[in-house]
Amino acid sequence: MASAGESSVPEKDDEFYREHAKDFVELHHQITTSVDLLDSLESFLATFQGDLTAVSGQISDLQARSKEFDSRLHGRKKIERPLSQLISDLSIPPSLVTNILDTPVGEPWIALIEDFECRLQMVKSRSRVKAARDLTELVEGLRIAAATKIRAFFNAMLQPIRTNISTNMNVLQTSIFLKYASLYTFLQRQAKPVAQEIQRAYVGCAKLYYETGFRRYARSLGYIKIRTIDKQALIGDMTAEQGPPTAFVDVNRIPFAKLDGPNITLAYMADDKAHKAPVEALFRSALLVLLDNASAEYSFIVKFFREPVESSVSSSALKSPMFTPVGSTTSSRMGHSRLNDESESDGETPGGRRKSIRQSQSGTFLSLEQEKEHKALVDGIWKQIMGPAIQYLQTFITSALEPVPPVVPLLTMIRINEVVLSEAQKRECNPVETFLIGLRLTMWPMFQKEMAGHVDSLKKLVDGAGAGYLSRGMVLKDSWIQLIVHRYSALFTAFTALAGEEEESMLFSNLSRLRQEVIRLITTQAGKLKDPVQSATYLSTTYEIVLHNLSVSLLGPQLITRPLT
Repeated sequence: MASAGESSVPEKDDEFYREHAKDFVELHHQITTSVDLLDSLESFLATFQGDLTAVSGQISDLQARSKEFDSRLHGRKKIERPLSQLISDLSIPPSLVTNILDTPVGEPWIALIEDFECRLQMVKSRSRVKAARDLTELVEGLRIAAATKIRAFFNAMLQPIRTNISTNMNVLQTSIFLKYASLYTFLQRQAKPVAQEIQRAYVGCAKLYYETGFRRYARSLGYIKIRTIDKQALIGDMTAEQGPPTAFVDVNRIPFAKLDGPNITLAYMADDKAHKAPVEALFRSALLVLLDNASAEYSFIVKFFREPVESSVSSSALKSPMFTPVGSTTSSRMGHSRLNDESESDGETPGGRRKSIRQSQSGTFLSLEQEKEHKALVDGIWKQIMGPAIQYLQTFITSALEPVPPVVPLLTMIRINEVVLSEAQKRECNPVETFLIGLRLTMWPMFQKEMAGHVDSLKKLVDGAGAGYLSRGMVLKDSWIQLIVHRYSALFTAFTALAGEEEESMLFSNLSRLRQEVIRLITTQAGKLKDPVQSATYLSTTYEIVLHNLSVSLLGPQLITRPLT
């Protein structure tokens, strides 16, 4: 039983395997197929890994090239603006060339020349660039053409002065020359000989204009002067005209010491043979005409013929990124005004750039040496123009002081000279100041001499009256004392009206000397009265007259309430 059971087990296994042999074979084939597939997959994965390695290398190469492209792009962006600016600066627009060569000089040329000089400076400052060197011949030709046309333009503007002396010089200066001053500045920087030629031409024409005008004016004043002769009357001269006290000092002539006084005497008035004017009126007219013309001319010379400061375009160009490291933060400021880049960025208008002689066009202040050179240049040009004219005026003034006018008209002339001198200082016209100071040094000694003459005339009168008789044997009369008192009061009031702060001590020191002699004269006359009461009464009465005259004033209260300033 046992063996039979044991033999049946293998049979069953064999039967099982025979029944499932087909499945096992199929499974074997599947396993074989799977192994083949796995081997194929392994081979594919190995190939794919190799491909991935190659792709990874290519991606790394692409990333490196991308970084290189980014760096190159960044570098090109940095030089894009300066390169564009360089191309713009080194290009000469055809319209600019056409306008310079074919159009006449006019108002459009103000901006045109400014643009051209900017480009000209660019070409010069960037000479290391081949394109700039290639443009040198072209811009040089345009520079010569522009200089030639500007010279002809200014010479044509001077022609009216050469042909007609009645031309309004002020209108010509303000409407033409100052309007086109930037063209002359261009010549000063880019064509110095042409600028000097225009300067000489202007100096010659202006000299002719002022010389002719002042010669005619001085001659007319001379004609009017000889129609009025002032009689020299000393306070102690009893042989002079014995009219009313007011005749000794003319109230109507005191206002000639004011700057804003009566109208000046004009040249055509000399044609009227009946027209007369006192010497101080003519003197005042001459000084005011000189002040207005000389200060206006000086101001024009300062503005027009100033030495130009080198244009700031060149220095700005050198700071451009084209001439600095790529990483520099400095940016180009080309294309701004050639006169003042920084002030333009601050909102400053071109008209506000020239505030004083000491301030340059670029907004910086001149050094002391440059200021002295500039002042010497301006003074030199002014003297060339106004020198002959002042000589004619000096000749007239010399004739007006010969013979020396009476003391009050002379003091009026001195006072108006001081007023005009103060105004000339306000206008910063130095040459006129020098001329007026010379007149001051001439007239003050004359005044001192005249006052000494008045004092001496009283001394002679007092000394001659010591014994009761004058040197001519004339007795000193009470009416003479009254006349002298009135004259003294008139002089005192006139001096008070004409006195300035600086001259006050000098004037009243002379009046003090005169007063001492008047007191001596009154005391001497009173001493002739033997009765002390009558003598005291005479003194009291005379001094009351003096006080009354000084308080009421024979010249009118307006001279006391409205002193000259």
